[in-house]
Amino acid sequence: MDVKSSLQDRPGERTLTAQIKLYYELIPAKAGPAPLLIALHGYGASKWHALREAKMIVPDGFAIAALQGPHQHLREPKQIGGPLRFGFGWLTNFHPEESVAIHHRALLEMIDALIGEGSVDREQIFLLGFSQTCALNYRFAFTYPDVLRGVIGIGGGLPGDWNTSDLYQQTEAAVFHLSGVRDEYYPPARVENYAAQLRQRAAEVEFRSYDAGHEISQPMREDIRDWLSAKSSA
Repeated sequence: MDVKSSLQDRPGERTLTAQIKLYYELIPAKAGPAPLLIALHGYGASKWHALREAKMIVPDGFAIAALQGPHQHLREPKQIGGPLRFGFGWLTNFHPEESVAIHHRALLEMIDALIGEGSVDREQIFLLGFSQTCALNYRFAFTYPDVLRGVIGIGGGLPGDWNTSDLYQQTEAAVFHLSGVRDEYYPPARVENYAAQLRQRAAEVEFRSYDAGHEISQPMREDIRDWLSAKSSA
């Protein structure tokens, strides 16, 4: 996948356009073309974490895809003497617009490939993101308003340029945002206006709060499963 920044480089700064590989897991449905849930992990996790969550959430008859972030780093062991583990992220502070472009292009190419294989129903594509990928997925959903049937954001925020960017458009995709009342990163005071802001560009928005921290709780999983079942059969 080739990605090049759409912004001008600084005077005298030289760049190269390189090809990178992004990795994802796929669990196809038994019969296709089927609805698809694309699950993206948060900062420091991996495609395996996203796949595990998706398997606990997805209704019967869905295909699952779990994409891994492009930026690798070492995670500190949770316990002294424990093994180091690799984690992955989606954004960098240096030219963050390039990370956004990678995220968008990866999703578009993966979706096109799966539709081309005949395993996915192009009218039933759902995108789920936790924490860091929540805002990234909203960027995608409202930049490409005709790609998704629905987008699910858990424990995350809205794009920082939500009120200033000309990229975001009206979409018919349904939006389901879930937050925890004990979330230290996105407490109730920070997210209280999210539903109203999302309704500026989405006709169908559902916002729910849970007795949870910065996590995906079991009640969240159950509600997402019910929501996916309802939206995929509508």
